[in-house]
Amino acid sequence: MPKLYPAVFPFYTLIMITALKQPQPTGDILEWARHVLRIEAREVESLAERLDDSFCRAVELILQCHGRVVVSGIGKSGHIARKIAATLASTGTPAFFMHPAEASHGDLGMITGADIVLALSYSGESDELLAIVPLIKRMGAKLISMTGNADSTLARESDVHLDAAVSQEACPLGLAPTASTTAALALGDALAVTLLDARGFSAEDFARSHPGGTLGRRLLIHVRDVMRSGEAVPRVRKTQSFREAIQEMSRKGLGMTAVVDEDERPVGILTDGDLRRLLEHGVPTQDTTIAHAMHPNPLTITPDRLAVEAVEVMEERKINGLLVVDTHGRLIGALNMHDLLRAKVI
Repeated sequence: MPKLYPAVFPFYTLIMITALKQPQPTGDILEWARHVLRIEAREVESLAERLDDSFCRAVELILQCHGRVVVSGIGKSGHIARKIAATLASTGTPAFFMHPAEASHGDLGMITGADIVLALSYSGESDELLAIVPLIKRMGAKLISMTGNADSTLARESDVHLDAAVSQEACPLGLAPTASTTAALALGDALAVTLLDARGFSAEDFARSHPGGTLGRRLLIHVRDVMRSGEAVPRVRKTQSFREAIQEMSRKGLGMTAVVDEDERPVGILTDGDLRRLLEHGVPTQDTTIAHAMHPNPLTITPDRLAVEAVEVMEERKINGLLVVDTHGRLIGALNMHDLLRAKVI
């Protein structure tokens, strides 16, 4: 718990007394867990009801910022501050975390007058934050605070104060930051998502900042990036023999071959499954034409579509491969589930 200054002592005393007055669970494990979740849910709901023009001013201030949002806090507030900084950065608002104790030993040089500092302290009296507030203001950087005490020093010194107060901690002693850190985290998320919407930040923008993750791959990889092209694409003409079709499928290893017309437009597809079904029914393959065995009007996809869309088509139609055509309907590629698995789209 932060150092209890005389002006802050009644503030913490009130929280502890409030917590101790609340009915406590009887000791059952699940009941205790539900008790904690209900308290935290109630406090976040209360936070939503108390949002006012201060939140709007904070959003406007950040939207007008030509620098970055520097998020800072100590202790448990510091952990929440790190997460808020990460969420802001990944949703279109350049941000980073600065440890307030390190700031007094050189890291303050990371801040410029064009930046905004978002400072978290439930008491609003954290020594480490208050020590750097005058320097931040001297630089010309704007200060947004998020505290549980609107009368605290940090709140009074801020350009905008965001109220993150809770009436009760989930900790039965009223001491361990629980509901208060959840409320601060939720308020930070509200800030980040509101900014995301105001900036028109899209799913593609999000993917560009997450290129190494599953989401990035799903939103950035297109069919052209994973399809086989050129000589790797299995194809035969309707006039070729069934034996030639089987040989083409074996050479290309895609488990299928496209059947194309004179203009290289797919008119059918022949798959391993088609071959198995013919054999199961005792159809003499040497007497069967490609036109008789193929599936006409095969499903196709264009190279500019997302690879994940190819997955959706294949899963919906219960097929393992797709032919890729250009804007004129000519065959230019092919892909199957194994290609998508290798690209980690699935």
